[in-house]
Amino acid sequence: METVILVIIAYLLGSIPSGVWIGKAFYKKDIRKFGSGNSGTTNTFRVLGKKAGFIVFFADFLKGTLAALLPLMVGSSINPMLIGLAAIIGHVFPLFAGFKGGKAVATSAGVAIAYQPSFVLIMLVVFFIILYLSSMVSLASVLSLILAAFASLLYQDWLFSFVVFLLMFIVLIRHTENIKRIFNGEESRISFGLGLGAPKKKE
Repeated sequence: METVILVIIAYLLGSIPSGVWIGKAFYKKDIRKFGSGNSGTTNTFRVLGKKAGFIVFFADFLKGTLAALLPLMVGSSINPMLIGLAAIIGHVFPLFAGFKGGKAVATSAGVAIAYQPSFVLIMLVVFFIILYLSSMVSLASVLSLILAAFASLLYQDWLFSFVVFLLMFIVLIRHTENIKRIFNGEESRISFGLGLGAPKKKE
């Protein structure tokens, strides 16, 4: 029963659509009606700009961390990663946003940091380096998760590695269209970083 309650709470935390609520409250925009139509961090950057994008990133990150810490808060021996998965599912299929959510990158990182803080901090540095160089949130997300999955094997914690690889596949599936646009040179870039590899504007 305890596990069921924690899973429900974690799912509801994950279901908080930070991008949608911040867009409506402060920008008078429903970001689902612009850009990719997604309610997560990447589309927030694209539609509302880098300030809102970073706020949504950290909001989604923190809800994942809070969900993963629930077992510790109630003195449960349940693995934090398993409860955190419910928050990730909530983020992808949010109850409070018509079950159409984000792509789970920030929330996944938030869950993982509650379990392996040093690992996630290193991967966040990798994420922001790629983001700064490319100005593409999608590229930074995909490459960071792929690197994270294989790097997790170094910890010899098979449950942790299993969950990280599962998250990698979720992120890859959710970014299918982005990956196609990246290869075609058509992916949108944000107003942050160097934007290396961007097509030169015709004069």
